[in-house]
Amino acid sequence: MRIKTLLTSLLIVFYIGTSMAQEKIPIWNDVHVKGARKVGLIPFIADENPDGKAIIVCPGGSYYWLDKKVEGDSVAMWLREQGITTFVLHYRTAGVPAFAWRYRYLFRGYQYPDMQTDAQRALQWVREHAEEYHINPEKVGMLGFSAGGHLVLSAAFFKDHDYLKQVGVVTETSLQPAFVASLYPVVTMVEDCVHKRSRRGLLGDTHVNDAKLQDSLSLERHVPKDCPPIFLVNCVDDPVVDYRNSVLLDEALTAAGVNHRYIQYATGGHGFGMSNYKGSAECHAWKEEFVKWLKEIGF
Repeated sequence: MRIKTLLTSLLIVFYIGTSMAQEKIPIWNDVHVKGARKVGLIPFIADENPDGKAIIVCPGGSYYWLDKKVEGDSVAMWLREQGITTFVLHYRTAGVPAFAWRYRYLFRGYQYPDMQTDAQRALQWVREHAEEYHINPEKVGMLGFSAGGHLVLSAAFFKDHDYLKQVGVVTETSLQPAFVASLYPVVTMVEDCVHKRSRRGLLGDTHVNDAKLQDSLSLERHVPKDCPPIFLVNCVDDPVVDYRNSVLLDEALTAAGVNHRYIQYATGGHGFGMSNYKGSAECHAWKEEFVKWLKEIGF
């Protein structure tokens, strides 16, 4: 059993790869938070961006690791080609050892609200450095995949929960993204279609069964009245995150009257991001649909 766990861990490390981009910009330099060196933004600056558009990309990985290539750098390079300055966020995750050996029963490690705090900090940082990167602080959106999809939606839904204040950061900068795009996202923490690995990755081993915490982070139950526009994509044949996660969110957004677009593909599975070998011809159309949607919302 230990050999199987070790092999799984090695495969995960191989799969997530390393960043292909330039050096990571630290965003916690002036604030003391545990694991600050793990957190940073990888900038991909568009050559021509007259409207000052910007997107923060959050890769997925079950809140345990980050798929920095297919759901990170490759996405950012494509967005840069579309004339959008992009930042890939390396946020804190529980880590492969926590997945393999569950040591967070003994030590806290990284868990909620570390990830949400990093997302708010990234949004604050990009907006406060907008002039430096020639971007419009009012045109900063977020794009996430899988668990990263849950994270960017959290940024949109929980802006009034000031995670930054909990680590001593006081800011007047808006902590809500201009829009959110979420692909094959983790959504619920309570329904039977929950992605259990992501739930454990986010909540930690000692809090994973905390009903109050589960409810508070189940996005379908907390759509705000001032929710920004949402772009949502998933596939019915997703073998990792049950497609009903996105159905729950679509229903909640519709009931709340939120401006959103939900595209449900029949095929494509999970984790296709910008991959050339994963997914299907059908689901790869998300890129064109996303660009079209951005124009529709005036981004």
